[in-house]
Amino acid sequence: MWATLLSSIAIIYVGLCLLLYFLQHLFFFRPEVLASHFKFQYAFPFEEYTFEMEDGGRINAVHFTVPNSRGVIYYLKGNSRSIKGWGKFAKDFVSNGYDFFMMDYRGFGKSRGKRTQIKLFDDAQFLYRWLTTRYSEEHIVVFGRSFGTGIAARIASWNKPRMLVLDSPYYSFLYNANRYGFLFPMKWILRYDLRTDLYLKNVLCPIHIIHGTHDRLISFKQSNMLKDLYPDKITLHAIEGARHNNLPDFQEFYEVLYDILYVAPNPVKS
Repeated sequence: MWATLLSSIAIIYVGLCLLLYFLQHLFFFRPEVLASHFKFQYAFPFEEYTFEMEDGGRINAVHFTVPNSRGVIYYLKGNSRSIKGWGKFAKDFVSNGYDFFMMDYRGFGKSRGKRTQIKLFDDAQFLYRWLTTRYSEEHIVVFGRSFGTGIAARIASWNKPRMLVLDSPYYSFLYNANRYGFLFPMKWILRYDLRTDLYLKNVLCPIHIIHGTHDRLISFKQSNMLKDLYPDKITLHAIEGARHNNLPDFQEFYEVLYDILYVAPNPVKS
């Protein structure tokens, strides 16, 4: 009887592991898919771009511009919805005198193609290089939010932007996944490990981290861990009482953005 019970438990456990492996996109990504003819509407001037990738994928992006900009924010978004809704965050940066550039990952919005960690990095790097044809690197700020923080850290490690800003980052995607899936061998199941802790080692620019102290989705502890790894590189800005999705409800968040972004080089265009 015990042998049969243990065998049944083992079969169920292996089955759950397989489900997590093959269906993890359903757990980790909540995309909003848009028709290719969908028209974006925002309160600020912008241009829409579509980039055709060598493997047949397609990346859709929006670029907000302001007169006499201080540079550009290259914004790598979270794991939900599309730039249709995320575009509202442009106001936080154009109001500080910056242009704002954001893409949808594959499978989100109008972007198409198979999504893997390598392709996420390659797409983000391709668009970073595109930005360097319009801005010098000293005028590019790489900004990652939530899921996008690991991608932002990777891109900053490959290039020389003026600054890297991480909004609610994980120590690594693997570390954060282990908090929820500790009963499973997540190291072997995950197709996304996103080792922010390792990528930051090769980042040469100043790093600013903004994180709510009451964040339950990605614990504030993880930002402290990153800070402890690279104390000379990282400035940690704690937003007291803030959770994962309500940072914009706190005036301190905007004060931190202002303090980080306003000390900038001279305007780069007219």
